[in-house]
Amino acid sequence: MNNNYRRAHVKKMVELILSNTGMRIIAATGPRQTGKTTVAIQACSQLTELGFLCWYVPLDDPEFDLARYSNTTDPVRIGKQPSVQMLIDLWESAREASRKSERGLVLVLDEIQLIPRWSNLVKGLWDKDRRDGTPLRPVVLGSAAWRMLVGMNESLAGRFNTLNIKHWSFREITQVFKLNVEKYLFFGGYPGSILIREGHVQVDHWHDYINNSIVRPVIGRDIMGLTSIKKPALMRQLIDLAPYYSGQLISYHKLLGQLQDRGNSTMIAHYLNLLSDAGMVASLTRYTPSPHVGKASSPKLNVLNTALMTVPSGYTFQEAQIDRPFWGRIVESSIGAHLLNTRGIVTRIHYWRDPPYEVDFVISRGPHLLGIEVKSGESLKRHGLDAFKARFPKARTMVVGPSGTSIQDFFSLSADEWLEKKI
Repeated sequence: MNNNYRRAHVKKMVELILSNTGMRIIAATGPRQTGKTTVAIQACSQLTELGFLCWYVPLDDPEFDLARYSNTTDPVRIGKQPSVQMLIDLWESAREASRKSERGLVLVLDEIQLIPRWSNLVKGLWDKDRRDGTPLRPVVLGSAAWRMLVGMNESLAGRFNTLNIKHWSFREITQVFKLNVEKYLFFGGYPGSILIREGHVQVDHWHDYINNSIVRPVIGRDIMGLTSIKKPALMRQLIDLAPYYSGQLISYHKLLGQLQDRGNSTMIAHYLNLLSDAGMVASLTRYTPSPHVGKASSPKLNVLNTALMTVPSGYTFQEAQIDRPFWGRIVESSIGAHLLNTRGIVTRIHYWRDPPYEVDFVISRGPHLLGIEVKSGESLKRHGLDAFKARFPKARTMVVGPSGTSIQDFFSLSADEWLEKKI
């Protein structure tokens, strides 16, 4: 891997810190294994060159010693379990150092969710710094969605600027690794798994990486550790089953019928939302001008990284390409993942269905509307797009695949760029 490569998030984090007038904490969140730590360390490197002190504190490292990282003699160590008192002691040391620095100090706290009730504690510490005029600029990193980290019903508006670090895009992957579009479709965009493959480690090790470094921690630490799950067994079964249906419409009733533990549609919908927050699987609703009508429809599931559907399939790269229906779902899921991972905050991704017609994806934002049909073979049929255009005359349409825009070209622009582009 090219260690000099810097994602756009690095520049954004530095800009947020430099433009910060002391009113906000920077919070960088996102799915596991997408490079949050690397982004923070690279941002620290730039800030150090600009004259800032910068402390990077990995709260999941029991061997961490503040004296080793900050040239201070303060005896602050994390130990086996980071505690509230440890964070208070660390923060106080950072305060003192920030006052002695000409430009202040940037304190990066990685895996902040490991501190019990961290959000209330950080709020109190930061409020005191604001009153005292302390030049301390905290940055918190967390391997979960923002609303998971702070609690579903808690508002921290006014104290935090959030930076959402998403899955790597094909454009980013190709700038760093030698990976063609077909292998990106199959192996997904986790940079750690690509490093393993380039090191010629067996595919079994790639499977272990996805399962042990991503799937299990997401369920055990990020979802069950941060939210209230009434039926843990049901959640575990759902994460095993949901990627299998990526690229397909499936009713909540049918999902329930394949799960061994009892539940209801409301619970399944809630658990699917948690999986979406964790960067695993999204649930798309049917596009309709009346949003409440669309929410009542059966969801279309879509993994947010295709490795999450190819690993449990058991297929090799060659076997997946031979199974044309399965490969078609990989292609469609990768397009959906790209749209979901690159869309703006107010941009929405749906599907459209008016039997017997369907459109794979619909991008909507304000007056903009774009219907997208994905083709993995040489089909020229446009019946779904034609019906969609007849129903919504102001909408634009496009085909992705052999009979339209190539998959590789499609990956070159974000969801919002395609929405605004004249096709």
